[in-house]
Amino acid sequence: MTAQDLPLQDLPLKGIRVIDYSHFLAGPFMGRCLAAMGAEVIKVERPREGDAGRAHGYFKDGQSGYFLQQNMGKQGLCIDLRDKRGLDMMMKLVDTADIFIENYRPGALERLGLGYKALAARNPRLIYCSVSAYGHTGPYADRPGFGLIAEAMSGALAQLGTPGEAPPLLRMPLADMYTGIHGVAAINGALVGRVSSGRGQHIDLALYDCMVSMHDYAVQRYFLSNGADMPKQTGSGQPDSTVYGVFPAKDGNLVIAAQVDDAWRRLATLIGGSALASDERFAKPAARNAHYAEAMEIVRNWTLSQPSRNACLAALEEAGVPSAPVQTIEEVVKDPQIRARGMLVEQEHPVLGKVTLPNLPFRFSDCDTTVRTPAPLLGQDNRRIAESLLLSAELVEAMVRDGVLYNEAAVQE
Repeated sequence: MTAQDLPLQDLPLKGIRVIDYSHFLAGPFMGRCLAAMGAEVIKVERPREGDAGRAHGYFKDGQSGYFLQQNMGKQGLCIDLRDKRGLDMMMKLVDTADIFIENYRPGALERLGLGYKALAARNPRLIYCSVSAYGHTGPYADRPGFGLIAEAMSGALAQLGTPGEAPPLLRMPLADMYTGIHGVAAINGALVGRVSSGRGQHIDLALYDCMVSMHDYAVQRYFLSNGADMPKQTGSGQPDSTVYGVFPAKDGNLVIAAQVDDAWRRLATLIGGSALASDERFAKPAARNAHYAEAMEIVRNWTLSQPSRNACLAALEEAGVPSAPVQTIEEVVKDPQIRARGMLVEQEHPVLGKVTLPNLPFRFSDCDTTVRTPAPLLGQDNRRIAESLLLSAELVEAMVRDGVLYNEAAVQE
């Protein structure tokens, strides 16, 4: 019997219950990933407004695509924690949970009685993951912040863009998404550790920390040069890795990665024949870096001389030079590679009908982590969750009547 003959396994986090008491991006993305791996994720939101991400576009028929993407596969609980009945229900939910995710400013949840120490006293096996701008320790711990703040503080933005001009925004939430996936890794590590210890623990993640940890060479370069050498803005190229950058064609842009010797020789032979391939100015990485501007100009002149971007890419592919188009979003979603890898998922939403959203990149050999259930409407699963906690029908009805349990009008009671 081969592996292909065996039945599919259960998703790896089946049986794990997660309380996702987070908003916007890093925390919700973390919860989405855990749901994809089989965890039961309960999205807890405040009455009426819900997660602030629900007010973040793009909108269709009053529904936020931003919220849909980061909260698929979850159950929805909308509850007023300022009411004692709501807080009591939340505590009962905590007693049944394995993981608690939050991304409020340090100290905010302690005032509600939902800090780590209070919840761990009730449920010692609870893994409590906090996300904040600067973490729960250090002189900046009380400062508010978003992903952009961490990206600016980390030195990442200072390396982007044209020298002398303000750096551009990344236009993708790098700090939030990177922190979110670190949270997924840390939570899974804590789950494994809990098997032997029997105890949960507090995971303290900072957007700033995660961005600084991403530096692949800038920090080491600073220390190894005793502070003399700092990365600077370099526009669309990388002077320390010649040729590695973005180049214009007549009808678009492309990237070429020919910074290693073999790739450079193939590129040089393609665009300048044996004379360029044997030119000592470009023979080795240090020499190419020393003649960076000349090398970039030679390559740029070649890309602009070709009939089209596709003509450039076809020639580069035939020559074995790593390259790719700078694709628009329309080109991305129509890319056969993205389709073949299942990186777009279709879901049936109760308000919007069919929606298409980006999938997660998890690929397990023996289970499918594609989430088919859409993000919950506000308060969609209030009654079911309350009943699972053995709250009496009378209490649930009173909480619904008084707005302690709230749901949007589209929820089918």
